[in-house]
Amino acid sequence: MDAVIHIRRRHVLARAELVATLVPGLDRWPGRGRTAAAATVGDMEIRPAAPDERSLVERVVAEAFEEEPGGRVSRLLRALDATSAVRSSLVAVDRGRIVGHVQLNRSWVDARPALVDVLVLSPLSTVPDRQGEGIGTALIGAALDEARRCASPAVFLEGAWNYYGKRGFQAATPLGFQRPSHRIPESAFQVALLEGYEPWMVGPLIYCEAFWSTDTVGLRDPRLAQVEEQAARSRP
Repeated sequence: MDAVIHIRRRHVLARAELVATLVPGLDRWPGRGRTAAAATVGDMEIRPAAPDERSLVERVVAEAFEEEPGGRVSRLLRALDATSAVRSSLVAVDRGRIVGHVQLNRSWVDARPALVDVLVLSPLSTVPDRQGEGIGTALIGAALDEARRCASPAVFLEGAWNYYGKRGFQAATPLGFQRPSHRIPESAFQVALLEGYEPWMVGPLIYCEAFWSTDTVGLRDPRLAQVEEQAARSRP
């Protein structure tokens, strides 16, 4: 999946402003008890998603990923929630309408000295009629702020390098991290290192179960073959 958007298709990009929140399961996450206030930019607010807004969030995600209601990405959201993997779910709201959403989910880096709790940003969504306005950029920024509040040392995602590379992320493989699957194009495997990161915290990224049970890890053929062919042609 595209985003920490996972990259299943094109990642839905956008901006706005936002607020971070702690979600169920945080009792097992460092930094529990910290809270974040909602932020506003003009008429737009970014804040924690309310429990009764789940169906609205699923609708935004389905529209952004051009899926039918209950599609693959919607099933991912439900699986992440059902397994208490969600660490933060944020929405961008404009005049009472949810126009964007981003989520942080628990995963791990299997480092040599110890297992390290990290976050995976996925999915990132903006409704089609508001894409290109900066909502995605603002959601990413707010998600990284929330990750810092949660004391996470790193945030991973799968996504387009030319988008996320300008928004705080860098290629993960050269830093010593390994992809959860070789079906994730190497250029799409990215990480944002935060203040809690230490040099020993490298190794394979282990996704939580929800990504595997919904088959939202990386790409599959024929799309995977197309991306690999494009990458080969672009090499000098």
